[in-house]
Amino acid sequence: MSGNVELFLRTIVARAYPRVIGANREKSWLFFETVLPLLATSAYVFFYRAIRAPEEYIGLVVVGGAMTAYWLNVLWSMSAQLYWDKDAGNLALYIVAPGSMMAILLGMAVGGLLMTTTRAAAIILAGWFLFGVHFSLDYWASLMAAFFITMAALYGLGMVFASVYLLWGREAWHISNLLTEPIYLASGFYFPVKALGFWAATAASFIPLTLGLDAMRQLLFPNNPTFGFLRVDHEIWILVGLAVVLVGSSKFALDYMERLAKREGRLTERRR
Repeated sequence: MSGNVELFLRTIVARAYPRVIGANREKSWLFFETVLPLLATSAYVFFYRAIRAPEEYIGLVVVGGAMTAYWLNVLWSMSAQLYWDKDAGNLALYIVAPGSMMAILLGMAVGGLLMTTTRAAAIILAGWFLFGVHFSLDYWASLMAAFFITMAALYGLGMVFASVYLLWGREAWHISNLLTEPIYLASGFYFPVKALGFWAATAASFIPLTLGLDAMRQLLFPNNPTFGFLRVDHEIWILVGLAVVLVGSSKFALDYMERLAKREGRLTERRR
């Protein structure tokens, strides 16, 4: 058992290493991943100020803009990555390697966290210094719990998508583009998800970011609880359930894809 755990962790480190080194070699990503994303967030900030919305809504936009970085990391650095590696000829190496596919995908995501966290931190700092947003850290323990549980569920979803993308083949690129903006709307990145209405917000809660973002906003801005969809403790427990289901589903899906590859000697774009 200890040997399997060690192999799992070593696989994560090995797959994360080239992404971290590659990011350090290409410094231009600092501009594209920090300055440009601020433009979209700033647009919503000025919109809310133009309509004289409460200042808390500026904070909602800043937190939502920061979390977009993690959604894009899951969508592009995990979900579509196996399909791109298949085109590059690396997928066969992953299949025959002793490390699990889950560890390989986690390594990709962990390696991408350098750019992801830098982008998120830049948006949070801009909200603090440029827009005067004040964040409350009175409930920092609950905030950290909500964040990490949301990430676990979100990366589980990304690993499920990775298997689906392999089955759908070249449509992976188009599906990633298709999912980007609808998730922004359904998860309430730039507005309280409660505004969608109870049933629409409930349906959107199957996306981990929806409840995770709502919980973090309630914890960061506790003086205005009116925009919260559900109680924070309820949202955290629902996220725990989503994380268990999605991570378990990803393990099943990745094992299935690995068995399919070894049995057929290839990964088909569509099953016959």
